[in-house]
Amino acid sequence: MDKKLLQRLLIVAAIIAAVILFKVLGLGQYLTLDYLKASQDKFSQLYGENRLAVIATYMAIYIAVTALSLPGAAVMTLAGGAMFGFWIGFVVVSFASTIGATLACFVARFLLRDWVQNRFGDKLSTINKGIEKEGAFYLFSLRLVPIFPFFVINLAMGLTTMKLLSFYWVSQIGMLPGTMVYVNAGKELGQIESLSGILSPGLILSFVILGLFPITVKKLLSFYKKKTGKLLPEEKESTDDKV
Repeated sequence: MDKKLLQRLLIVAAIIAAVILFKVLGLGQYLTLDYLKASQDKFSQLYGENRLAVIATYMAIYIAVTALSLPGAAVMTLAGGAMFGFWIGFVVVSFASTIGATLACFVARFLLRDWVQNRFGDKLSTINKGIEKEGAFYLFSLRLVPIFPFFVINLAMGLTTMKLLSFYWVSQIGMLPGTMVYVNAGKELGQIESLSGILSPGLILSFVILGLFPITVKKLLSFYKKKTGKLLPEEKESTDDKV
């Protein structure tokens, strides 16, 4: 059997086994906001006793969740803010999310890109040229404005010719604003000790920012588009559909 084919089969088997294990053991219940709130004191105690071990474990879980495109990344981000505070949570989540996203991109590329390019190469030539010409800006726009779920972007970019290093650094920078908003919201959630805390100014402000963030970024990108003449991702999708 071809060595590369064997490697692909092993990766697919490992992914399927991980997803089945995730479902059978009901691990999804630990990636919910309710569980986060209920276990806040326990996590805080563990973090206080051994900070490096807790950070390393948290990052490993976050990377695995993101790399396997499992549900729960948003809650993991909130948990990072609640458990570590803003600045440490921001740094930890930023690197964990980007590493996980890059692994997801790599797996999609290793498993499917050759087949997709060989099968639909003529139809994808325009996309590949666009990625080569302005792939960084295109990915950066997708990261800033959540038009598509992040796991879809990770997998889709794996089917293109974008270099993994470019994917990593653009994702690292492009996800920073969103990461800051979510981690800050998580920090505020972590400070709620009573029902009255739900209406705290800090928490309300965090969720106002969370709601306004996509609209604000989209307006800024539209302004950039007018200055440069470049199309935004959703406009490119519309143009491709018409073609």
